[in-house]
Amino acid sequence: MSADITPLLQVRGLRTEFALKRKGFEPKRTVTAVADVSFDLFEGRTLGLVGESGSGKSTLARSIIGLNRPAAGSIVFDGMELVGADAKTRRRAGRDIQMVFQDPMSSLNPRLTAEQAITEAWRLRPGVVDRKDWSRRAKDLLDRVGLNPDHATRLPHQFSGGQRQRIGVARALALNPRIIICDEAVSALDVSIQAQILNLLLDLQKEFSLTYLFIAHDLSVVRHVSDDVMVMYLGSTMELGEARTVFDEPGHPYTKALQSAVPSPRPWNEAARERIVLGGDLPSPVSPPSGCPFRTRCWKAQDVCAEITPDLRTPDDSGRLVACHFPEVSPPVGAPA
Repeated sequence: MSADITPLLQVRGLRTEFALKRKGFEPKRTVTAVADVSFDLFEGRTLGLVGESGSGKSTLARSIIGLNRPAAGSIVFDGMELVGADAKTRRRAGRDIQMVFQDPMSSLNPRLTAEQAITEAWRLRPGVVDRKDWSRRAKDLLDRVGLNPDHATRLPHQFSGGQRQRIGVARALALNPRIIICDEAVSALDVSIQAQILNLLLDLQKEFSLTYLFIAHDLSVVRHVSDDVMVMYLGSTMELGEARTVFDEPGHPYTKALQSAVPSPRPWNEAARERIVLGGDLPSPVSPPSGCPFRTRCWKAQDVCAEITPDLRTPDDSGRLVACHFPEVSPPVGAPA
């Protein structure tokens, strides 16, 4: 992405912490869920966010939309600083940044019909759509996401999981947002339904010039929809760059391990693939490792990894950023394979 293009969303040094429950006279303690994360999200593009459960992906998303309050850092949307912003600024940004959640059953009010779930957004933000047009516009949105407009009066339990997620997408579209954050939006669905929702999201992106922050733990799904990818581990960014580069030539050991776990579409080549099995579990964010957060599971770790936290840097001419003291380096452009 050209450096002279201003990002639609710019995140710098974002840090989100949560207070731990105190026992007796213990001193106050906090756990860092997102640690100094920075990235740019450009208009019309999709940034995929991947990592194991507990890596801070959802906390990052909730911090952007204001459900979590960052402890430090900056979130600039279309020139507006959102961290510490007043209610008016937050409200304006809340219209332009919408979210599709993982579990549509829990994110939809069980007492509201499909039509009411959509029109609720207009009730809370008077003036977006004329009251007399609510029903027609809601049915138009249901039709656009592939649902029968005649089912507008049905309750959530009367729809399948995939249909409920389509309602969630329609609700996100109701305010004509510029950014939609998809937080594991397809992970709870069957594979065939996942493909339908992903194709719907891609179609909507082209039609409405949407920008996506797409969160998932399935790398094959992220690769299908993303222009750029950020890999997170224990609240920190491990790698960031164009999707093709990150997936085809992973620079961080953690990215390489995640990539090796993705099933191959050509199973007859499986024996030739390098399989990397990580030892141990994700460390507790309450007491993270010193230095590089991945070092306790990394096969390349050396003494320096425990002493110094690696900075995000460009190790080669690929343009990607890697937080590793010993990154994989791509061959120079034009060099023989």
